Amino acid sequence: MIQLYTWGTPNGKKVSIMLEETGLPYEVHAINIGQGDQLKPEYLAINPNNKIPAIIDSDGPGGKPLKLFESGAILIYLADKSGKLWPADMARRYEVVQWLMFQMGGVGPMFGQANYFYRLEPKNPGAIERFYKEAIRLYNVLDKELGQREYLAGEYSIADIATYPWVGRHEGHNVKLEEFSNVKRWFDQIGKRPAVQRGMEIPKR
Repeated sequence: MIQLYTWGTPNGKKVSIMLEETGLPYEVHAINIGQGDQLKPEYLAINPNNKIPAIIDSDGPGGKPLKLFESGAILIYLADKSGKLWPADMARRYEVVQWLMFQMGGVGPMFGQANYFYRLEPKNPGAIERFYKEAIRLYNVLDKELGQREYLAGEYSIADIATYPWVGRHEGHNVKLEEFSNVKRWFDQIGKRPAVQRGMEIPKR
């Protein structure tokens, strides 16, 4: 049984979607970051970086418990464990990895900053312009790629799961998906998946 420690952020949604897609059994522990649950000693023992998500797999490698934090690492682990959404062919696998890293290093941080300054710091136009422009650049990268293939790495994978919840906050960083037709087609298509719909509702509040 996997213990999932999460909250309703894009990074948290990645892992709940992946667990729903793989069918691996799990239990949810809500870590309310607005109330500081992530700073409690019992959670820091799981994730010393005081962020969500994190997991504990009681049946980890060699049958031993495994604690894991960082959403990208968790996605890779769950893909390895389940054998799903993770190509066996090495060339195709690293195509998935590159788009996963694109999300981790670009989409997540830049969309998050654009959302923060647009919504919460409207009196800082310099920061708004900087992060909004970078967000638009990243949307254009995604749109061009998705104009050539159905999903980011060809087939539906952890790269799409990682990126979807961040694009789901497009209104928060003042982006109209209609202006990126390929991203919108991809976003709408993924959003129809039952596992994605279930994963997006976790944790229940």
